[in-house]
Amino acid sequence: MTDPERTADRGRGTGVWPLIRAQRAALAADLADLTDEQWTTPSLCAGLTVREVLAHLTAGASLGAVRWLAGVIRCGFDFDKQVAMRLAEQLGTTPAETLERFRHAVPSTTKPPLPAIALLGETIVHAEDIRRPLGIRHDYPIEVVTQVAEYYRGTDLVVVAKGRIGGLELVADDGPFTTGSGKLVSGPTLALVMAMTGRATCCDDLEGDGVELLRSRCGTA
Repeated sequence: MTDPERTADRGRGTGVWPLIRAQRAALAADLADLTDEQWTTPSLCAGLTVREVLAHLTAGASLGAVRWLAGVIRCGFDFDKQVAMRLAEQLGTTPAETLERFRHAVPSTTKPPLPAIALLGETIVHAEDIRRPLGIRHDYPIEVVTQVAEYYRGTDLVVVAKGRIGGLELVADDGPFTTGSGKLVSGPTLALVMAMTGRATCCDDLEGDGVELLRSRCGTA
């Protein structure tokens, strides 16, 4: 007879979870030697420092469906309030503690009621929210970023992406990703993902007659 718990455990090691863990670990390594001043750098998420975005990632890796629902109810179904509350829970008292909490969450398969691919997207997008302002470059496997792009092109769950790219043709110049029809937006797959999820500054890495329209649709991330 099959043990359901063991089957579930094996399931956690398949699909996108190894990709999520790898990207979390890479981010933790990149942040190991930040100065206190660097931790206060504004991220690409409006109003949040790089340290706060990292705490947000930790929260996402520590919040199961039951706690997520309990928090939503506690916050009166104000989802932004819930996000802020969970971020504060994981921030810690020092940058070192913030980083240590994130390191502890690297292998976690705990998640809110979202598909695992959504967590992979959140991990990559928020990692760039942190890395880009700090001038840290990370080379993502193109097949991984392509998976994320394919996910975002068809969803407005958590973050508006599908709705942001209506009437545009997106074409990656470093991989197989392409979607839509209309005014052209082309460039690196990662830049397309970041722009799809509202990061206007990443439009600087894109070309085509649809870039400015896409930029105009990028609000606060």
